[in-house]
Formats: sequence, structure tokens, C-alpha cells
Amino acid sequence: MRIAIIGASGGIGQALLMKLLGLNSVEMVYATYYRHRPKIRAIDVVWEQMDLTKESSVADWSRNVGELDWLINAAGILHNAEHRPEKSIAEVNPEFFMHNISINSLATLMLARYLQCKFDHGRPAIFSVISARVGSIEDNRLGGWYSYRASKAALNMGVKTLSLEWKRTLPNISVVALHPGTTDTSLSAPFQRNVPKDRLFSADHTAGCLIRVLRELSPKDTGKFLSYSGEVLPW
Repeated sequence: MRIAIIGASGGIGQALLMKLLGLNSVEMVYATYYRHRPKIRAIDVVWEQMDLTKESSVADWSRNVGELDWLINAAGILHNAEHRPEKSIAEVNPEFFMHNISINSLATLMLARYLQCKFDHGRPAIFSVISARVGSIEDNRLGGWYSYRASKAALNMGVKTLSLEWKRTLPNISVVALHPGTTDTSLSAPFQRNVPKDRLFSADHTAGCLIRVLRELSPKDTGKFLSYSGEVLPW
């Protein structure tokens, strides 16, 4: 298999990369990073820097990518040095909101736009993205986190819509959104205090769960929102 991991420098992304490199079926991994290239070195990993907020960067990167069997977009933002997830509507900042949309939502559509030709080979393939259960509108019972929730809800709609288009034009592909659970990474670190120990996963554990879910997919599963456990989640 030839696989692309977007955001392979992040906690879940790196863990996915290490797990996949251990599979005999993996021939090559195209791995992207934003600022700092990880120290992972392997002859079957091609590292390239990419800025997901710039269409030109996605387009340039895609030109160097061959046929793909899997794509996993593990890039995302929840907070930065200036902004935390909002607790109330009074905290919503337009610039931060749009930055969430740019990375968490729009980037996946740009990846699909420029990579769809890489999946036009007829073999069963997967286009997947790390979403989040808090992006489920039906499952929202706590409120808050406006920017993150909205951007993940937009991502989920994008995934569902793409799955319907590609079901007609690329029927070999499973297009899915994945919920990784609360994983011990820098993204979740400030918000782990109230997470039960048995519900806070290591990145290695999360990666293993997600790969098991992906390996069980077939084109008939396209358009689903799946938990790390394989549970189908409400949009």
C-alpha cells in the first residue's frame, strides 16, 4: 500500500506512521509536517513540509505524490498560544474561528480536490480524516468550544458530501471521518484534568485502534463517522 499521512509530525500522526511502518503491506508513506520535521528516518518514508492553510502548498505537494491506497489527515487545531476553546459566546474571536475552519475543515476539501486523481486506480482505497465527537450536532449536550465544534461539524459535512460525489465517480473509495477518543497529546494536554484514566489513551493505543478500524473498511462503508472502537457515531 501507498499511504499519505497529513500532519505526521503531531502526536497521533507520528504514532500512526510508526504503526504503519511495521506492516508488511505498506510500501511507501508520504508524510507531511508544518514546522518541525520529526527525526523518524526510514527508506520508505517521504517527508515534505506543507502549509494546509495555503492552497498552493497543497497543490505543490500533491504533484510529488503517486497513486494512493490510504490517506489519513491527522492535522488539526484546538487551541494556540493566544486562544483557548471558548467557554461562552462572548469569547468567540473571528480570526481564531476562521483559523479553525481553515485547518480543521477547508484543508480536507483541498486535499480531496488535488488528490482525487491519485485514487483513480480501481483498487479499494480509503480517504480518512481525524474528526472529533464534539463535532456531532446531535451529540452536543455541553455547549462551549464554538470554533472547534463548528469546524469539526463543517468537516463532517464535507466528508459526507465528498463521499456522495466519489460514490459516483470513484466507487472504490471509502470516505470516512474518525473520532480518536481523548488522546494524550499536546492538543488535549490542557483539558485532561477531568478525563478518567481509562478514557485517556496513549497515542500508540489510539493509532492501533484507528488502523484496525481502517483495515476493516470497504467501499460500502463510505460516508460514515466512526469512533476508534468502530462504533458508528451520529452526525
